[in-house]
Formats: sequence, structure tokens, C-alpha cells
Amino acid sequence: MSDVRQHADDIHDQFSDHIDVSVDDVEERLTTLVDEYKVPIDEARRSVTNHYLEEAGLEREDISRGGSEAANVEDVDEPEQWIDLTAKVIELWDPRSDSVAQVGLLGDPTGTIKFTKWAKSDLPALQEGAVYELRNVVTDEYQGRYSVKLNSTTVIEELDEDLEVGDDTSEIEGALVDMQSGSGLIKRCPEDDCTRVLQNGRCNEHGEVEGEFDLRIKAVVDDGIDAHEVIFDKEATEELTGLSLEEAKEMAMDALDTTIVADEIHEDIVGTYYRIEGPTFGRYVLADDVEELDGPVDAEQLLIKARSM
Repeated sequence: MSDVRQHADDIHDQFSDHIDVSVDDVEERLTTLVDEYKVPIDEARRSVTNHYLEEAGLEREDISRGGSEAANVEDVDEPEQWIDLTAKVIELWDPRSDSVAQVGLLGDPTGTIKFTKWAKSDLPALQEGAVYELRNVVTDEYQGRYSVKLNSTTVIEELDEDLEVGDDTSEIEGALVDMQSGSGLIKRCPEDDCTRVLQNGRCNEHGEVEGEFDLRIKAVVDDGIDAHEVIFDKEATEELTGLSLEEAKEMAMDALDTTIVADEIHEDIVGTYYRIEGPTFGRYVLADDVEELDGPVDAEQLLIKARSM
């Protein structure tokens, strides 16, 4: 079976209960995008999926990707994956939107993760301290922090047991040897409950949008043994660099180039020692507490070392 046909089968399975569409119809749409317009297959799949979502009057969270798999919190390292979790409700927070029924923190022996339950999903309420089997939840990501969304296809089963929750806090002490692409002044999708970083003005889910500016740093910190990927959100970036979001926007406007912000930050922080503490989500450590340590370093030599690991 061809790659395009497999994607067509997957999309057909998602929508066959909602609209009258054949696998051949789906494959034809995919083939047109891939062969005639040279669109990458992943982007073509998103485009075709969005077409059928609109036709069916559904949201992305209302469809599954052909079955979810059991996972632990530590396994969540990419968005838009369908998984099953057995987790304890650690804490509930007040929702900031009428579209959200509940929001809070889940935990299992491997760590903790934020969850959101949509109001329109009409699911039973979760209780603090209770343990649940949550089948068919979808993963999401914002500034390296992964989360899960409970939607109309999610199945919730309360379990008569307790669950030990693991500590996912990390502390790193080492040299910041590299700053990765996607750092500096970036734009995010402004749609409700979507915070994806735009690529060439496009959101993977919502297409071309007028993005909202944000600051972040994606860095590599070498502790002498391992190279760790660390994300600094807006607040951490402002504290680390002394550069505010508004100042970064003015700098980019004066230069007519947003990359000047990343260049300025790179010059300021690469080659400096830091002690960084924060939670681990997937392969990323999120910088909550940062302390600059003594001593400049040879950033070029450390970068060569980090890349050889």
C-alpha cells in the first residue's frame, strides 16, 4: 500500500461515521496536493483533514487518529498524539474560558502534566485526589510544556486505587553552548486555545493567521556529561536577558528584521554558565529558576563537544 493510500485510509476512518466520503475521494485530494502542488504529505494530510472537519462541522478534538495507545506522562513528547493515560488528579484550577469545563494537573509515577477538558465534550467532572483511566486523549504543546486534552471521544473511568506521583523536576549546572532555531522573537497562532508557533505566517491547524508576538529561547546546556535541551518562556527569557517583549518588538521594527533579536540574545548568553531548575517535559527542561554562575567559557569549543556527544 502506498504512503498516500495509507494516509487516505486513516483519514477515511476518522470521518466515515460523520460524512459520506470514500477512500478514493480522500486519496484523490491527497494526490492532487502531493503530486501537482508538491505539498509535503504531512501538510497535505492536515489540509485534507481540515477540509473534512469543516464539511462535517467538527473540531479537531472530535476525531481520533485510528486508535490510541497506552502511555505514561513521561512518554508525551510531541503534540497531536492520541493516547490512554492512567493518572491521578493532583490539582484543579479555575478555567479562564467558557469553552473549558475543567483544567488542572494530572500525575503518574513518571511525572505530571496539565489537562484541559472541553465544556462541549459533556464529560463527567474529575475530582481532586481521584485516579482515572483516561482513554483517547490528545496531546498538545506550548513552549515545550506538553498537555493533554479531554474531548467528546474521551472515555473516563474512575479507579478504586491510589497512584504514586513521580517528581519530574531537574537541575542542570553547565554552559549554555548553543541557541537553536525558533528562538528570539516569534509569532504564535492567536486562535482560542491554540498557541502553536507560526511557520512563514501559517499555523499547522488554522492556516494563514495574523500571529501574536512572543519571546522564547530554545537552548542547549552542556553539564560536562550530557547536553540538555532547555526552553525559556517569555518570563524566563526576559529575566535572563533583561530584554522585554516590547523592547524586542521595537528592536525588530527598527531593523525591519526579527532575526536581530535572536542574534542579540545569542551574543549575550552563549558561552555563559548557568544553574537551571525546572520540570522536565519530554526531552525538554523548562527553565523556572535560573542563576548565572562565574566564569566565561570558550563557547566554540563547548559547542563542538556538545555536537560530538
